Amino acid sequence: MTLTRTHVATPAPADPTYRILLVEDDEADALLVEELLHDTGLRFELTTRTTLAEARPELSSHAHNCVLLDLHLPDVSGAEAVAAVRALAPHTAVIVLTGLSESQAGAETMTAGAQDYLVKGRVEPELLRRTLRYAVYRSATERSAAQAQKARLRAEENARLERRLLAQPILDTTSVTVTSRYLPGAEGALLGGDFLDVVEGDDGLLHAVVGDVSGHGPDAAAVGVCLRVAWRSLVLGGHRGPALLGLMERVLVAECGDEPLFATCTIITLDQKAATATFHLAGHHGPLLTTAEGTREVTAAHGTALGLAPGIGHWTPTVLPLPAVGALTVYTDGLTEGHHGSGRDRLGVEGLLSLIQQIPPDDPAAHVDRLIAQTQALNAARHTDDVAVLRLDWRTAR
Repeated sequence: MTLTRTHVATPAPADPTYRILLVEDDEADALLVEELLHDTGLRFELTTRTTLAEARPELSSHAHNCVLLDLHLPDVSGAEAVAAVRALAPHTAVIVLTGLSESQAGAETMTAGAQDYLVKGRVEPELLRRTLRYAVYRSATERSAAQAQKARLRAEENARLERRLLAQPILDTTSVTVTSRYLPGAEGALLGGDFLDVVEGDDGLLHAVVGDVSGHGPDAAAVGVCLRVAWRSLVLGGHRGPALLGLMERVLVAECGDEPLFATCTIITLDQKAATATFHLAGHHGPLLTTAEGTREVTAAHGTALGLAPGIGHWTPTVLPLPAVGALTVYTDGLTEGHHGSGRDRLGVEGLLSLIQQIPPDDPAAHVDRLIAQTQALNAARHTDDVAVLRLDWRTAR
């Protein structure tokens, strides 16, 4: 028997329409269930099938809110019937219909996944109404909980992966203090298109990189990770300056494929013995130098961003004499492109320098945290971008 009927009572406008699949081989019992459904006053659409085999297409379509399942069908019975229905429609409420002498069997089917059971001949319209509504609600709640748990596990896995991809500096020095902060622009993410890293070589030179991949999202984040890992590997392999940037550009082009991505970056080599810092800027702004006199932007030679003109980029070094005590701060434009207060103006480098002058000269970590907090407060979430900040503090005995 294959029947589909729609009954519309006069419920409140907010009441849903319950899509019900009745799997019952007894025509008289099926008619009784339909009459009871009419008496509940619920809005419903009823589809009737006589065997599990007939019901399979309906169950696989996931088009029903609830299945009213006879405990004894020609092709399956008992808990096996419930398990089969749950396997085909795991997120659909199941209410078992049992005979007068099978109340215990009905209770046992709930362990197989049924939301409830009803004994034929003892069902009143109000009982059917409450049972049906509760079963559908419980099933929806279980489905939401399962989806939330799945999303939570996926988020935890992504967070573990992203944490492993973030830089862990390789440092042996005790005279340079490294402070880094990394804030992805995407909500809930740990990784963005910005990247930074610090490595100290066997020769005592301190190497650092701060970069920014164009675009947003997982593609930019993946390219940023590749560039950071490539930079670290190349530095440890002895590559320096323009040759290093050229190899990084080759990695960028290979990773991007047809995607028109480019990257800006600043690489620094800090030589404490010679009291110098050598910069190479690839489309990036200059670093900030902090001394006893204050903080200023370093005037440095600018070169082409990686990927804009593959193979023909030119990067000129800038050598900066270092004071005995000082700090260098390198950052991505997410720190300066936010709004400056309630107007439309951007903070910019001048605004950033003004903020720095107003922040008390606390320890480096507190200073960087206050700087980021103030820029975010001024921006008030109107511009969202990744932020990477690297500060190197030194105190050299001469």
